[in-house]
Amino acid sequence: MPLLKVLSSRPLLIILALLTCFTGVVKADLTWTPQEGWHIEGGMLSGLTGTEGRDALDLMNKARQSEEGKSYRSAIKSYTKITDKFPTSIYAPEAFYRIAQIYIAEKNFYKAFDNYQAILSRYPNVKRFNLIISEEYKIASAVLDGARSRLWFGIPGFTNRERGIGFFEQIVQNAPYSDYAPLALMNVARGHEFLGNTDEAVDALDRLINSYGSSVLAPDAYLRLSKLHAQLVEGSFYDQGETKQAITYSEDFMLLFPSDAKIAEAAKNLDSMKKILAESKVKIGDFYFFKRDNYTAARVFYNEAITSYPNSDVAKLARAKLVLVDAKASKTATPSTQPAKKKLFYFF
Repeated sequence: MPLLKVLSSRPLLIILALLTCFTGVVKADLTWTPQEGWHIEGGMLSGLTGTEGRDALDLMNKARQSEEGKSYRSAIKSYTKITDKFPTSIYAPEAFYRIAQIYIAEKNFYKAFDNYQAILSRYPNVKRFNLIISEEYKIASAVLDGARSRLWFGIPGFTNRERGIGFFEQIVQNAPYSDYAPLALMNVARGHEFLGNTDEAVDALDRLINSYGSSVLAPDAYLRLSKLHAQLVEGSFYDQGETKQAITYSEDFMLLFPSDAKIAEAAKNLDSMKKILAESKVKIGDFYFFKRDNYTAARVFYNEAITSYPNSDVAKLARAKLVLVDAKASKTATPSTQPAKKKLFYFF
């Protein structure tokens, strides 16, 4: 079979186009200059030949001319025809990229992110991968910080910080082994903190330290976890699960990062949490001592208070109460020294 006939066969053309877009086996770069328009460099294939190739190139040039003239609606319309009609060509990822750039110029952050995401999901080996992740990160940061995406006729919409959190979560999925992943998780936590979603913020920080423990953000994540758990502490009268968690993260921070500039802040937080935990033990001891006359249980909890924070005022108070417990228990256990009264029996 003649070579030209083979190259013109559609099945082979589709295979070569897929290799171009998805594997990079047949390398080609699409460049644009005002003088020459769009042209391919460094490779032989665009994924299209003949009439289709010319039509696609004409559409790309028409779209870029509209874009340069700031006729954005016309440009988006032409670029969208490329992505719809020629999705396996070298032009398609460029068309998505140009659409995203136009939406950025118009401050339509949601649609810009969606078009960047279309590139990463459809063309995962695109050469601009890192650049696109960077662009997505900028959009997510802006939206999380309250930037309002423009809607129809440039009218600004409402702030949507939840959308920004979602964008950051998508970045983690897109590039889990990049430097952007821990940064994105830290921003997910920041966003949830702002919205008052403490449990969700804790989850994001947990993922950060578990998946990216060597990241430069890990120390801050430990410290934030300690503070978030401290915020969940309801006081010494309540369950101390969150207090113990806060203590654990503070101690981990001080053990793992002893030279960190925030070590004093961690120590202060640790002191506060240990005090609350010790006070909780004292209050439970008081309940058994004063309300139930259960001296054994009271001793247990007063001793736990001392163990929880030995060199503290709370421990000093617990030791004083142990003395009271021992005194009252001793008095209760001592038999009376007065002679027993004789019982008189009367018979009727």
